[in-house]
Amino acid sequence: MAEVPAPTPITEWPDYATTPTGGDVFTQDLNALYDKGDLCWLLICSCLCWQITPAIGFLYAGMHRRKAALTMIFQSLFCACACGIQFWVYGYSLYQSHTTGPFIGDLSLAGLHNVLAYPSLANPDIPDILYACFGFTFVTATAMILAGAMLERGRLLPSMVFLLCWTTFVYYVLAYFEWNPSGWLYKLGVYDFAGSGPVHIASGFSALAWSLMLGHRKDPAKASLHAHIPHFRPHNPFLVGLGTIMIWFGWFAFNGASTANLSIRSVYVVVNTNLAACGGGIAWVLLEYAATRKFSIIGFCSGIIAGLVGITPAAGFVPVYVAALVGFLTASSSFATVRYKHLLGIDEGLDIFAIHGVGGFVGDLLTGFFAADFVPALDGVLNTSAGGWWNRNWKQMGYQLAAATTCAAWSFVVSIVLLFVINRIPGLHLRASEEDELRGLDEKYFHDCGGEEMVLYGFGAATPGTGTGSGEGSREVVGVAPGKQD
Repeated sequence: MAEVPAPTPITEWPDYATTPTGGDVFTQDLNALYDKGDLCWLLICSCLCWQITPAIGFLYAGMHRRKAALTMIFQSLFCACACGIQFWVYGYSLYQSHTTGPFIGDLSLAGLHNVLAYPSLANPDIPDILYACFGFTFVTATAMILAGAMLERGRLLPSMVFLLCWTTFVYYVLAYFEWNPSGWLYKLGVYDFAGSGPVHIASGFSALAWSLMLGHRKDPAKASLHAHIPHFRPHNPFLVGLGTIMIWFGWFAFNGASTANLSIRSVYVVVNTNLAACGGGIAWVLLEYAATRKFSIIGFCSGIIAGLVGITPAAGFVPVYVAALVGFLTASSSFATVRYKHLLGIDEGLDIFAIHGVGGFVGDLLTGFFAADFVPALDGVLNTSAGGWWNRNWKQMGYQLAAATTCAAWSFVVSIVLLFVINRIPGLHLRASEEDELRGLDEKYFHDCGGEEMVLYGFGAATPGTGTGSGEGSREVVGVAPGKQD
């Protein structure tokens, strides 16, 4: 039997129209034109980015009252699984297909068909299949950011339907606008390094729409800590801190790998990301102390995340000496929004709109102001950037404002329409019954929380029948402690 010759290294890529996979794997070594360092960087970062979705679940679970905390953990797993399947079936094709329509991509890559070794649209240094691996983590994290808007009163099934519809008609449309070379915002020259528009602005303004459609939470016991809108003490600040730490760590990969190669710019981006988180955390702490004369873990974590949101569009464009300032200004804007959010009269208790919506909008504008022409050139590829306001590229601020406004308006309006339609479908009404809401979504949906009932006294938990500690098998419900409580 004749010996089969080993594959020969590919020397150039064929025409995409004839060979969309990049070549014949049996006769050609399709790895030859790729740098192994770039491949390793993107693959490792893709794995690290995945943790952001469950980390957001931990963050939101800690910010909820105990009776609905498990629902957020469940939603994080749902987003990771269902949105991942959706991404494989048609999502990636809608915004990264090489052949596109005038408004959005086609279905030529549906099921990741023909997604293999051909250079990606993001950067010819990495193959399509690797960029798909990286892009999967973005949509799942974005959906989970939005999922918190159902806050203790949204039914689970309609929320799942809405999230899948939302990623289809909001996320992938905006991702196409900004990340596909055929997208109009991409052609306009908008700077959005790692997804402020499709990720943060979109999820933030959509969360505002969802909260508006759901209405206020019920509070028959008048336990709210705020006179104008429902506000209750988070049941577990430790979970909030843990989730924030995981998100901060994952954000290094989230932003760092958005260069789509391994270069000095990648390192620069990670440094910018860290400094912005530091600036955001310090800003929130200072402002909160000035307003209340006390600190809070929730506030510190909110500031860190706001700083990360603000640097997301800017990380690959601004100099390191302004990164902390970007985080500081973004967190300050988000803090002011939280401080006066009662003026909107909307029960958006997790501050998704303030941190991601407003924070992302401000971050987009700061990117246009502080962008420097030399930073993109650090990747060894992009040396034609005109920079922003500081480089006297005055029109860049207009481009940034156009992009941020487009993402905000599109996500809010489309979300309202989707929610209105879903709410009219039999069996898919958005709001949980008053009984289920007061008893808790966890009790309605999960058998995991059965077996004992917990009542919070201050920051501690008491098991019915004992007064302190935890025990087994007791189903007796004890009286409510006087004063404000969860």
